Amino acid sequence: MVKYGLDYTRCRWILPLLLGIGVIFGIIALAGRGWLESQTLPYVQRASLWESCQRPNADGEWICESLMNYAWGRAAAATYLVGFILLVICFALAIIAFAIDTLRFNFIRGIGGLLFVAAVFSVMGLVIYPVKFSTEINMTGINMFSWAYGFGWTTAIMEICLGFFFCCLPNYEDQVLGNVKPTYFYSSP
Repeated sequence: MVKYGLDYTRCRWILPLLLGIGVIFGIIALAGRGWLESQTLPYVQRASLWESCQRPNADGEWICESLMNYAWGRAAAATYLVGFILLVICFALAIIAFAIDTLRFNFIRGIGGLLFVAAVFSVMGLVIYPVKFSTEINMTGINMFSWAYGFGWTTAIMEICLGFFFCCLPNYEDQVLGNVKPTYFYSSP
């Protein structure tokens, strides 16, 4: 950050802000009904993390079945939810870590480790869902995993990337805090 002229006091909230965006994406993934949708007409299939809905024809009424009746549905929801809860905890810890004047870099490295654990749980839920859904649920027509499922993957990728940032930030403690004397590449004639 400092190498390119960005001051720590101005940029200290970028990582917690990115974690907050990840939390918003996780909420969209948990609440969204677009985990699986019909790709072509007639639109007769849609699913969320919690239920699968079908309708017999294009004008019919949606018939929904809870995925919590299946062990894999409970496992996918539980693992993704655990990853999301860990992400929310990391967000709260990042707010606390960056709000205090003296930055505790070992505390920040712990947040990075917890983000990796959250990513593992999120990815487990995101892998269990399509594998078991496509084998256990009778699907009609051409279907695609849609926008809410994409938000789930975006959240998992953000957890991984931010985990690297939080783990690597303590390596640059002196540069971030301004304890390094600047080097000038100018020589007098």
